[in-house]
Amino acid sequence: MIDSLEQIGSQWRLIVLHDLQEGEKRFNELKRSTDASSRTLSRVLDDLQELGFVNRRLEEDAPVATYYSLTPKGRSLCPVFDEIESWADEWLHATPTGEDPAAVAPDGGSAAEE
Repeated sequence: MIDSLEQIGSQWRLIVLHDLQEGEKRFNELKRSTDASSRTLSRVLDDLQELGFVNRRLEEDAPVATYYSLTPKGRSLCPVFDEIESWADEWLHATPTGEDPAAVAPDGGSAAEE
C-alpha cells in the first residue's frame, strides 16, 4: 500500500491521472484543466512518464505539440477513481456522524422522527 501511494499519492499526480482519463490531451489543455503551473505540470508529467503511467507523443507538424495519454498501467487506475468518486458522493456530504444531511432535522434530530 505504501509503495503504491508513493507512486501515485501526490496531489498533482492524482489530478493529472484523473484528468487524462478523458483521453489524450495537449500540455496546454492539461495546464488549463488542472490549474497547475507549467513547471509543476512538466515535473509531474515527467515523473508519471518515468513511472510508466503516462505516454508522451510529440507532434512535429506546425505547430509543434506534445500530447499525453494514459498507458495501460495508468488506465488501470480508472476503476479506483470511480470508487473514490462514489465514496465522495456518499460520504463527503454526510454529517460528521455519517448520516445523510437530508435525513437530519435542523435541530440535529432525525428528520424521520418528526
